[in-house]
Amino acid sequence: MSLGLNKILISGTASNTPGAYWQLSTLTATTTGNVIPAGTYLVFPNANCTINAVSAYNSSTNVATYSILLAANTGGVIISDGLNVTANATTNTTITLATVNGGQAVSGTFNS
Repeated sequence: MSLGLNKILISGTASNTPGAYWQLSTLTATTTGNVIPAGTYLVFPNANCTINAVSAYNSSTNVATYSILLAANTGGVIISDGLNVTANATTNTTITLATVNGGQAVSGTFNS
């Protein structure tokens, strides 16, 4: 996932290539809920999967209440903080997410 959504577009590039705008990734949606990594994503429809987010939190009991953001077999745009948005499924299934290609990873913070 890139730090921003702006990107220089290169004509004729395919997803998941260095110059591509889109980067596709997969995630396993589980019956207990699998956290979606931080980022902004397009979520493609999946018959067995809902995307849920924390809608309330009780700090005295440490219990989170989740609400459905995207119902089963619907797609849409989600923004995840990497903690409070989950992919839940009736049976474990793989979902596809699309985000802006982050480009190449840096090798260090202060390399010369």
